[in-house]
Amino acid sequence: MGCLTQLYSPVLVCSSTQIEFHAFPHQSLRSFIVDPLTNAFPSSQSLCVFDSFSTCCLVCCGIPKMAPRTRVIIDTDPGNDDVLALLYALASSPEDIEVLLISIAFGNVNVQNCLRNAVSMFHVIEKEMRWRKEHGRPEGFEALKKSKPVIAVGADEPLGGKRVQAAYYHGADGLGGVHTSHPHHTSPSETWQHLFDRPPPDTVPSSTATTTTTTKPASTSPTSPLFTPSSSPAHLEILNILDREPPQTITLIAIGPLTTFATAAAHAPTTFLKAKSLLVMGGAIAVPGNMTPVAEFNALADPIAAARIYALTSPAPQSTMPPFNPATTSLTDYPPPAHLGAQRLRVVKFPLDITTPHSLRRDEVLATVEPLRALGSPLAEWVMAFTEQGFRTTEALNVGFEDGGGDTWVSLHDPVVLWFAVATGGEGRMMEGWEVVRGEDVRVETVGQWTRGMCVVDGRDRKKRVEGEGGRGRGRGRWRGIWGIG
Repeated sequence: MGCLTQLYSPVLVCSSTQIEFHAFPHQSLRSFIVDPLTNAFPSSQSLCVFDSFSTCCLVCCGIPKMAPRTRVIIDTDPGNDDVLALLYALASSPEDIEVLLISIAFGNVNVQNCLRNAVSMFHVIEKEMRWRKEHGRPEGFEALKKSKPVIAVGADEPLGGKRVQAAYYHGADGLGGVHTSHPHHTSPSETWQHLFDRPPPDTVPSSTATTTTTTKPASTSPTSPLFTPSSSPAHLEILNILDREPPQTITLIAIGPLTTFATAAAHAPTTFLKAKSLLVMGGAIAVPGNMTPVAEFNALADPIAAARIYALTSPAPQSTMPPFNPATTSLTDYPPPAHLGAQRLRVVKFPLDITTPHSLRRDEVLATVEPLRALGSPLAEWVMAFTEQGFRTTEALNVGFEDGGGDTWVSLHDPVVLWFAVATGGEGRMMEGWEVVRGEDVRVETVGQWTRGMCVVDGRDRKKRVEGEGGRGRGRGRWRGIWGIG
């Protein structure tokens, strides 16, 4: 009973959060890996979607092209599926997506390894485009060529608790040891690492350190023609973009722990709320977790950050905030609703319930990528290396893969979110016939001994309370209450 008391702590029984779910049917989304390798734009047409809480399944009609329908900031912890997601976005049509910023944070591995993976990805893309040109092939990566993203370094540790990593699956370097097995595809650190060094605090005026960014111009980065490095913390780069762009025009995408976005929100909540929406890969609602029996990795890696972000979807954000502990985090509560204004954060959540069924099979990789590798494609060789390690890890960890054959598959958790951004413009205004679960009240457990990182939804058939009833404490707001309380 002790852990249940922790589970239903005050953070879980207050004013409601408002989360959306978009789900798609079980299918193998091979285009996530095939399209970037074959110069084709990823298709946003003829994919089925279906509501995870209904039986409706309909086919999406084609989406007309227009200048970029979604402009995004991606926060990521580059491991295997993160890289596939980034490749998918950068290889898309510039009419579909513009990647303004890639924020690199801790997660699958530490932040320096994540940064090396991201920089090496661009290094391989550059080699791939050169190889294609030499062989009379279209260079591809049109979205990347149209708009060079900024890369900035974000959080290197969670807001509270010990750092949790997924090196057991992604390998110590985050990409299955690819930097050791294929060192010729790793961008040497001496050519780029200094580009992200932050100036000493005593050389930066306090106003600059807290309100502006110091993105390095492209001329200072001759080794990285495909991206612009920034020496400013990623959360300030995020706020800088949201501040300079019109409200409700920038989509935030989180495919790692939510720490960097939570830091940005705490630093300037009204600026953060100018985002059009936040697409989140994280959590497990009605399926087991992939790190603990109840917790998905991104939620477990920083549940306090997740709870703080979800609080911004509530009419009364303070009422759903995790308990403040100055010993574990320096971030304070959000200001009262009157100071925040009327705008609230729109979160579209992609938990394991939705992402796990979308898979990539080994035989698909062998059939589509191996021929390109044999022809000398640098990108095909690189992708083959880290995806094969993912297949082997899956076989070692899970029951049912003992044969090690072509039907071994890995889930495409992060690419599903980027597919949604490309296919819908990140707006969630689905085509006719698509169904969406809207307004779900999701809380994240932040302190449970066995349940840290768990997503809690009150599924009891009870009337919800009127928003704003009562003050801060148990059984208030629209949360239905516990054990008959509230």
